[in-house]
Amino acid sequence: MTTLVPTPVDPASSSAAGPAPAAGSPSVHDSLVAARAASRVLAQLTSDRKDAALHAIADAVVAQADRVLAANALDLEQAERDGVAPGLRDRLRLDLARLEGLAAATRLVAALVDPVGENVRGRVLPNGLRLDQVRVPFGVVGAIYEARPNVTVDIAALALKSGNAAVLRGGSAARRSNTALVAVIREALIASGLPADAVVTIDQHGREGAAELMRARGLVDVLVPRGSAAFIETVVRESTVPVIETGAGVVHVFLDESADEATAVDVVVNSKVQRPSVCNALETLLVHERAADRLLPAVLGALRASGVTVHGDERVRAVDADVVPATDDDWATEYMSLDLAVRVVADVDAAMEHIERWSTRHTESIVTADHATAERFLAEVDSAVVMVNASTRFTDGGEFGFGAEVGISTQKLHARGPMGLPELTSTKWLVRGTGQVRG
Repeated sequence: MTTLVPTPVDPASSSAAGPAPAAGSPSVHDSLVAARAASRVLAQLTSDRKDAALHAIADAVVAQADRVLAANALDLEQAERDGVAPGLRDRLRLDLARLEGLAAATRLVAALVDPVGENVRGRVLPNGLRLDQVRVPFGVVGAIYEARPNVTVDIAALALKSGNAAVLRGGSAARRSNTALVAVIREALIASGLPADAVVTIDQHGREGAAELMRARGLVDVLVPRGSAAFIETVVRESTVPVIETGAGVVHVFLDESADEATAVDVVVNSKVQRPSVCNALETLLVHERAADRLLPAVLGALRASGVTVHGDERVRAVDADVVPATDDDWATEYMSLDLAVRVVADVDAAMEHIERWSTRHTESIVTADHATAERFLAEVDSAVVMVNASTRFTDGGEFGFGAEVGISTQKLHARGPMGLPELTSTKWLVRGTGQVRG
């Protein structure tokens, strides 16, 4: 996968080592053992106890805003000195509104139905045995992520509600922010009568800590990486702990022959511009050749007015001489910036062929007034989320009503798309008998 912006170092990189652990800081192994012990407590908690703790965390995040924002300001200053790309600095940035948003999301998680104990299916066998398949927590959920301090709160909240302990490795770029947030969360847990080790960070152990976390099979039940394609590939390759892949977002919108001009402009601009640094932002626009002359002038004009640099093929450049010539690298790029690749294609088949070749299987949307074409696109495009006449920015756990998300899975096993509470559970079978033996 080619990218046009520098990405933070991956967990295998020597430059990710970070500062030496403070004297008296627990080892990674000791932290994982403590999280495992805490997970056994969490698995037995009532929903009311978990919800009370979540409300305490939400209140503390807002009450301790000055403390968190001071730490975040230091991270942002360091990121600017290090030349971190603007899109990644935007992900790193916290302000009071974003902290209040995290608190609101945590309260929403508290209001959601607790999945633990849900009866998925059951039956009574002819011999009288009663079988019930019920949802149970994974136990310990590990997360490795780049410059995204919001993930610290999101994963902690979702893990707690689903009865899991969380082990967090948030990366050197957000080290101070994550340290402050984890401290606030742990203090709120203690005040709620819950073990502080329900949420632990191993940021202080740097690259070695990340490597140990990836090898902690038996102590950590599942690992969720969030970051660039290269970052995620590194975790998948090096981890012995089962990994749920969250993919990079080479996201597409296709403007069909029948697309309404106003709808096309609204969907394209919102998908690209509303927040270009995130994984559900539009990166490649495909336009039906019989709609190109009708739609491209308005769409390109709106993009230009929003500060977007368009990388286009010859047909697109014929409409706007300011368009940058596109290469194959552009079709493969997750820009995370105000850049967009635009291509004219022959028809819906050509659009789907392009998506099949270049997509990261995250989100694709079609703008069309033709019902049959819409249904065909929904059925044949193989991505985690496929949309009709809607902005790709809606691929989000909060927008889907999950309160927050662990990540957006682009794999097909266990979980796909935005991951909320049910995706942080497994199941077990409960068998109740009256002395039956097998003949």
